[in-house]
Amino acid sequence: MPDRLDRLAELNANYDAILCDVWGVLHNGVETRPFAGEALAAFRRQGGVVVLITNSPRRHQGVIEQLDHIGVDPEAFDRVVTSGDVTRALIEAASDRIYFIGPDRDFALLDGLGVEVTGLDEAGAVVCTGLYDDENETPDEYRSILADFKRRDLPFICANPDLIVERGSRLIPCAGSIAALYEEMGGRTLVSGKPHRPIYEAAMAAVDDIRVGVDKGRVLAIGDGMPTDVKGAQDFGLDLLYISDGIHTRDYTQNAVVDEQKLQDFLLQHDARPVRWMQRLR
Repeated sequence: MPDRLDRLAELNANYDAILCDVWGVLHNGVETRPFAGEALAAFRRQGGVVVLITNSPRRHQGVIEQLDHIGVDPEAFDRVVTSGDVTRALIEAASDRIYFIGPDRDFALLDGLGVEVTGLDEAGAVVCTGLYDDENETPDEYRSILADFKRRDLPFICANPDLIVERGSRLIPCAGSIAALYEEMGGRTLVSGKPHRPIYEAAMAAVDDIRVGVDKGRVLAIGDGMPTDVKGAQDFGLDLLYISDGIHTRDYTQNAVVDEQKLQDFLLQHDARPVRWMQRLR
């Protein structure tokens, strides 16, 4: 069982750069976690580099605007790398005729790619940024149209690999949950966000652009999601700080208190090997 960490500052001397998750660490979709931003800003003041690495289907500028709107300290990070950023290469390579699944606000993902949004019969690929109405729909409601995609052997490009995300006290389904259903039905999915390598390569390129020659062994990943943050960091060979008060908190927390034996069992169950853990980043 990794030791509990009281303050991020206790680890600062061990690392030159941090790749930090956003949703679940810096905010929960409704309110910020202010001590998290302060901790990252303090790391930067000591010369460290912070790149936020998020499965948001938006491009990085859209996420920066969202962070500013929700009140995240702008001094908390140097760069933002999003799943939307790295997914654009998949879209370009797939087809110039796209069937789009997601809210209208996510259409900006396609800007400048020269693709046309079409009906199903004309589409050469599917791009999914999320459910049309994630407050009221479930992934299973997409089963019929996924069967149509499967019959046409359309590749399904998932711009947000997260299965669920916190929104205040609720858990909301994401594009990854539809992609998982399509895979279960035998469909082809294309994904570049966490836990896949392209987003980590893009984040490390951002680190190198700011501070040349940072060794991977001096990079700390911070996150709360097992299938994305944890798996991605471990597969890429990064040290991990696990934030327990995220999407999995109901598995080992009662009345806001972490049951450390349940947490240990949970980490073992998921083959998670963080160097330390914190309830919330501070």
